[in-house]
Amino acid sequence: MSRPFILGLTGSIGMGKSAVALMLREEGVPVFDADAAVHQLQGPGGPLLPAIEAAFPGTTGPEGVKRAELGAQVFGHPEALKRLEAIVHPAVAKMREAFMIEHAGEPLVVFDIPLLYEKGHGEGLDAVVVVSAPAEMQRARVLARPGMTPEKFAQILGLQVPDAEKRARADYVIDTGVSLAETEAEVKELVRTIRQKNPRS
Repeated sequence: MSRPFILGLTGSIGMGKSAVALMLREEGVPVFDADAAVHQLQGPGGPLLPAIEAAFPGTTGPEGVKRAELGAQVFGHPEALKRLEAIVHPAVAKMREAFMIEHAGEPLVVFDIPLLYEKGHGEGLDAVVVVSAPAEMQRARVLARPGMTPEKFAQILGLQVPDAEKRARADYVIDTGVSLAETEAEVKELVRTIRQKNPRS
């Protein structure tokens, strides 16, 4: 049975991945956002709250997961992180399966996976597109965020696969270091190319 072409979308912090995901949606491409799925599962009334509270007491409330409290119990504790991932990952996978069933007739769908290379989440993808921009532009964008410091930025970068390596491993690269119109044109061309390769009735 034929299925949609599955394109993985990723990129380091401050590279403009969210903007490109929005452009893809505007082109009519269904996008599965892994982060948004996690927020939904862990937000107010989220289905994972009882399991997370049982495993990590005191980390949830009416507003959902208390990120600081959960982070304190998980950050730097590999076993605790594994326990949390064992709760979260299967639930995200179920949401992704439902997304694929819903969009089975599409020529192209996108999985937005921020840590695709860092966590090895590339299985089942037909190709990967990396969103990239010059390092100085990335730095300016990230440091403009509320609460961000050069130290925090350096720490985050240290945990991410270098941009040059991501670009080298990608099937496609979208440049957000140019004008918005130029980036939009790249996105349109990418969508057109893949839809031509994988036409659906």
